[in-house]
Amino acid sequence: MQIHQLTATHLNPNRKRIGRGGKRGTYSGHGGKGQTARSGRNFRPIIREVLKRYPKLRGYKNHTVSIRPQTVDVANLQSRFMAGQIVNPLALIEKNLVSRQGGKLPGIKILGSGNITKSLKIVNCLVSKSAAEKIKQAGGTIR
Repeated sequence: MQIHQLTATHLNPNRKRIGRGGKRGTYSGHGGKGQTARSGRNFRPIIREVLKRYPKLRGYKNHTVSIRPQTVDVANLQSRFMAGQIVNPLALIEKNLVSRQGGKLPGIKILGSGNITKSLKIVNCLVSKSAAEKIKQAGGTIR
């Protein structure tokens, strides 16, 4: 075998040939200038751009948003409910004493302003001490 009989097992990659005549210099309108052509170029990391846009706030950032329960007075329960009925968030919404929060059932707290004489069953509601005493004196239950 002689040297002119040797063939390559793989082809050389096609080289990019730029600068085909014209009066536009080496690249002839095919790009390559700008930031990539400058020495010492430094692309800024994307995460740095994002972090710089955040406001500089002080203190602990992961605050939980506490939703305060809606309040209902014992006097409203006396006027809207019959004796022996169950008082829960859904029943209070039906009686228009409270409203939904974001389409969900709200938290309810029953306060002790006013008087109650009917025995009611309180379910899934927070109850203040004074309201609990008045409800129990009237014969009601709290769960």
